[in-house]
Amino acid sequence: MFNRLTSAKIRNYLVTGILVWVPVIITISVIAWGMGILQSIFTSVVDVVVTFLPANLASDVAKIKDIPGLGVILVLLVLFSTGMMAANFLGQWFLRVMDSMLSNIPIIKSVYGSVKQVSDTLFSSSGQAFRKALLVQYPRAGVWTVAFQTGTPSGQIAANIPHDCISVYVPTTPNPTSGFFLIMAKSDVVELNMSVDEALKYIISMGVVELETPANQPLESSKL
Repeated sequence: MFNRLTSAKIRNYLVTGILVWVPVIITISVIAWGMGILQSIFTSVVDVVVTFLPANLASDVAKIKDIPGLGVILVLLVLFSTGMMAANFLGQWFLRVMDSMLSNIPIIKSVYGSVKQVSDTLFSSSGQAFRKALLVQYPRAGVWTVAFQTGTPSGQIAANIPHDCISVYVPTTPNPTSGFFLIMAKSDVVELNMSVDEALKYIISMGVVELETPANQPLESSKL
């Protein structure tokens, strides 16, 4: 009895320790990942600048890449300054000129136009990506998962499928940045009465986090 009780306590202590440290470790990992991206952007810019400088000056400029945290701080300052600039008339005029210039350069315009369209859709407040949380049957009928509407098919895609279809993103868990893009009939999806943030929390936690939406609140059939 004593050994059994001790084993149960040890197991409970281990599980409790995991529950305490896993969120901390994941949070630190995400922050470190983001800082790594910012630092890599800074490093790439410095490398480009160095190629245009004289050899004696290039070596001195290249050393700033080794200063810890400098890249993260500078990139954040540039992003913040750009946001402030874009909020006034002069800044908006400059951005329009830059957009027009990049949109008319061969080869570059193809890449720039595609990336800009995707980023505007994902991050703009007027975009339609991830505006609705859905419940879909995937990867087979009878198996349900949470997904997001990303839009409606257009062009040749829309011309070759039934008219009542929508574009759906099914994220993986616990990393929702990867997933599957599907085109589904409206009748095959259920629109959920929850925010996108709440749905993301539910996905990342693999269904462990309790939903804030009351269980007795009925789900809306698709009105997309």
